Amino acid sequence: MRERPPFSPVISLLTISSVWDARLSAALKDLSLTTRKYGLLAHVQGTPGISFSELARRSQITVQTAHAAVRTLVDEGLVADSTAHAGAASDLRVTAKGERTLAEAQRRLDELDATFASGVPHLSSALHGLHEEPFGF
Repeated sequence: MRERPPFSPVISLLTISSVWDARLSAALKDLSLTTRKYGLLAHVQGTPGISFSELARRSQITVQTAHAAVRTLVDEGLVADSTAHAGAASDLRVTAKGERTLAEAQRRLDELDATFASGVPHLSSALHGLHEEPFGF
């Protein structure tokens, strides 16, 4: 019989993350949002006029990936870039449709958060703030 590997908090966190990412993805699917698109849209809403460079930095993606993702959000009518031409600084803003979509996505996320917190309140408390200031970086 094989010995069980030692407990790893990193592996546990990755497993939990995968489960809840799938739940969030399912909750956002009919809004045509993925977790990444939701995050990008929320960053644009939180910082109107955000640059592609800053959006990429906050989302931990490349600038090229940010451009492609924002193009999708623009095509879906969720984001507007009033200066979308070569060489110009971006002026990204969430549209009215984007605001409605984000509000519904937030409502659904609130439900998931409540479910998670009721199941593991100590873990929920321990995670508070880590997405903004992860330790060890």
